[in-house]
Amino acid sequence: MAARPTWQGYLRLSLVSCPVSLYTATSRGGEVHFNMLSKDTHNRIRMIPTDPETGPVDRADIVKGYEIEKGQYVVVTGEELDNVRLETTRTLDIERFVDEADIDRLYWNDPYFLAPDGDIAVEAFSVIREAMSKAGKVALGRLVMHQRERLMALEVHGKGIVAYTLRTRGEVRQAEEVFGHIKAVKPPPEMVAIAARIIEQQEGPFDPTQFTDRYEDALRALIAEKQKGHTVKVAEEPKEAEVIDLMEALKRSLGQGGGERRKAAPARAAAKTSAPGRKPAKRRA
Repeated sequence: MAARPTWQGYLRLSLVSCPVSLYTATSRGGEVHFNMLSKDTHNRIRMIPTDPETGPVDRADIVKGYEIEKGQYVVVTGEELDNVRLETTRTLDIERFVDEADIDRLYWNDPYFLAPDGDIAVEAFSVIREAMSKAGKVALGRLVMHQRERLMALEVHGKGIVAYTLRTRGEVRQAEEVFGHIKAVKPPPEMVAIAARIIEQQEGPFDPTQFTDRYEDALRALIAEKQKGHTVKVAEEPKEAEVIDLMEALKRSLGQGGGERRKAAPARAAAKTSAPGRKPAKRRA
């Protein structure tokens, strides 16, 4: 089944426009989610909207309100919300082009796929996409989605365009709030040189298949064991990192050869699979 678009409207570059659809580029469907159950009956708990004075309230009788003072609200109806319409409600208008490096990574948010809506839109969409590709810049525009006007960063991705929502200035905290107390320290050059060599040993291409949520995998294993009626053993507490001499730690890290270990990982995994009785070798701390 084709994904449902999150937003539909028009992509416009000056006087050139075409109908487009916006789709979420990520999925959270495979995550482990828990439900709240009664401890005694294991029945699922129902969340019932309740007025603290009159008791349970039907959902049809619930309205939206904005708190202007403690306990005082301005009630806004759904029809009134629908009447708040900007041009960006239906049009993603490209306003300017910037270098990707000019956008601080703190501002990048969720990715979306932007695609032409129907065959008739493909030609104009392709013209805009190819012009963006030649410019080598990130396009900035705005659209209204989920009752908010959001700044979008658009970049060419294959035959389509990936659009990222960007956080506003008010959503991003100032780094000095956290980093301001860090003392200005100039580390010894020889230590930095060793650390740089460790980084070189661990360099490699980004392969998303190598990164999985190990905590979620452990949760699934726990659920599988419980489903079989097995008793789950208490895991050992993770060992805390030892406080040791910094130079000695750097030298030992350099001797471990991170790059070689990472390349050999698949071979070791295969060896474990083919020889289930073999105990894994102990790793150094």
